[in-house]
Amino acid sequence: MAATSSTTRPLTPLEIAHATATAIPSEISARPLLGILGVLIGAGLVTLTARMLSLGLADLRGHVGISYDQGAWLDSAYNAALMFIGPFSVYLGGLLGPRRVLLCAAGVFTVTCAFLPLIHSYSLLVAALIVAGLTSGTFYPLTLTFALRISPLRFLPITMAFYATFIDGAVNVAPSLYGWYREHLSWHWMFWNSAMIAPLMMICIYLGIPPVPARKEDGHAPSFVGFLYLSAGLALMFAALQQGQRLDWWRSGVFNALFWSGAFFTLCALIRRLRGPNPLVALPYLWKRNTVLLGSLLFWFRFTLTTTIILIPQSLAIRGFEADQIGPAIIWSAAPLLLVALTAGLLMLGRLDPRLILAVGLTCTAFAAVLNSQYTSSWGAENYYRTELLTGMGQAFSLIGLVGCIILQGVFTGGLMKPQWILTFSAFFHTIRLFGGQAGAIYMGHFLAEREKLHSNLLGLHVAQGSWITDGNLHALAAGVYAKSPSFAAAGARAADLIGARLRLQAYSLSLIDGFFLVAWTCAIALILVALLRKSPLNYGDLSTLQPVKETHS
Repeated sequence: MAATSSTTRPLTPLEIAHATATAIPSEISARPLLGILGVLIGAGLVTLTARMLSLGLADLRGHVGISYDQGAWLDSAYNAALMFIGPFSVYLGGLLGPRRVLLCAAGVFTVTCAFLPLIHSYSLLVAALIVAGLTSGTFYPLTLTFALRISPLRFLPITMAFYATFIDGAVNVAPSLYGWYREHLSWHWMFWNSAMIAPLMMICIYLGIPPVPARKEDGHAPSFVGFLYLSAGLALMFAALQQGQRLDWWRSGVFNALFWSGAFFTLCALIRRLRGPNPLVALPYLWKRNTVLLGSLLFWFRFTLTTTIILIPQSLAIRGFEADQIGPAIIWSAAPLLLVALTAGLLMLGRLDPRLILAVGLTCTAFAAVLNSQYTSSWGAENYYRTELLTGMGQAFSLIGLVGCIILQGVFTGGLMKPQWILTFSAFFHTIRLFGGQAGAIYMGHFLAEREKLHSNLLGLHVAQGSWITDGNLHALAAGVYAKSPSFAAAGARAADLIGARLRLQAYSLSLIDGFFLVAWTCAIALILVALLRKSPLNYGDLSTLQPVKETHS
C-alpha cells in the first residue's frame, strides 16, 4: 500500500524520507529519553523473564511437587500468553495508547512476579504464569512503535545499539545471574528479579511517554473479535509446537487438538479480515519484498541463538555441570555486547549499509559455530571462552544490523505516516520473533534427539559381544568395580552399564557437533537472504542530514 500525494502520484522513497523527517522531532529532551529507556528496559525484561523461567523450571517443579509432564506446561503457559498478547497489543495500543497499556501491564506484572514464588498450587501457578505472560507480552510490540515515532533520526542507530544490548544481553546474562541467585540467595529471585526491575520501567514510562488523546469514533470500529481470533489461534499453535516433541507430534490427541483448533481460529481471523476492514490493521502494508525477507531473516537469526541457549548449556550439562558452572561459558558472549553495539551504531551513522553489518555478524556466528564443532565430551566452560566471545560479537552485529534494516524498511515504506501501519509492522516482527525462537528451539531439540539415535546405532555396530576390543573393555571395567560389587556377575553387569553410558555420551557429543554445523549452515542461508535484500535509498547518515520539524517537549 503506497502512500500517494494529492495528485495520486506515488511518492518516491526519497520523498517518503523527507516526509518522515518532518514527522520526527529533531531534538531529544529528557522526557522522550526516559520513555525510550523505559520501553527498552521492558523489551529486555520480557526476554530475561522467559529465559529465567526456562532455567529454573526444575526448581519450580520441585517447589510445587509436580511431575516433569506437568512442569512442561508451566513454560508453555507463559510463552503461549506472550504469543496471544502480541497481535492483541496492536488493538490495545491503537485504542488506549502505549502509555496506558504499558503502565497497567507493568503494574500487574510486578505484583504477579512478587507472589509467584509463594504459590504452591499447580493450577494457581499456571494461572499466574498466564497473567505474567499476558502483561509482559505487551512490552516488546510497543517498544519499536514508540522508539520509531519519538527518536530523532540521528539518534536511531544509538537507540538500536542499546536495544541490542538489552535484548541480547538478557539472553546471555541469564544463566550466570540465575546461577548466582541459586547459589547465594534463592531460586525465588528468578521472579523477584523481574518484580524489582519492572517498577523502574514504570517510572521511565510515566515520566517519558506523554498521554495520548482519546481515539475519535470515525470510520470503521476496531474489530475486537478479529484480534481475539488471531491471538487465540497463534497461541494455540504455539503451545502445540512447544509440546510437540514431548507429546510425539501427530500421534497425540492433545497436539492435534491444540494445533488444528489454533489453525481454525487463525483462518477465522483471516476470513473476517477479508470480509471487513479493520482500522488498526494494515496487512497489505506488509506485502513488500524487503519486509518479507527481513521477517525470514529474523526467523533464521533466532535459530542461530540456539548456540548459546541450547547447544553449549547441554554440552556442559551432560557432564553434570550446574547453572552457576555453565554461566561463565555463556556470559562471555555478553562481554563485548555494549562496545560492539555502539560501534555498529556509529558505523551506521557514518553511512555504512546495515546489510554489511548484518552480514559480518552472521559470518562471525558461523565461524564460531565451526570452531565449536571441535567439541569433545571432555570440554569444560573454559573451552568456550574464545568462541563465545566471537559468538557475542556476531550476535551483536547481526541483531543491530537486522534491526537497522527493519527500521529503514519502516521509514522508506512510509510506516510512520499512519499509526496502524507501524503498529502492524511492529506486531508482525514480534510474532516472527516469538515463533522463530520457539521453532528454532523445537527443531534443534528434535534434531539432537534424532541424530543421537543415529549415532547410537552406528556406534553400537562396533560394540558386539565376542569382539576382543569389547571383551577387553568389559573385563577391565569389571575388574575395576569388582571391589565394590557383591559378586563377579554384578561387576560384569555394572561394566556393561558403564559401556552403555560411554556410548550414550559419545553419541550425544556427536549430535551436538552436528548441531553446531547446522547453525553454521543456517548462517550461510541467512547470508543468501541478506544478498537478496534491496538497498535502501538512503542510510542513517543520509537521514540525519534531513531537516526535521522543530519540536519542543514539555
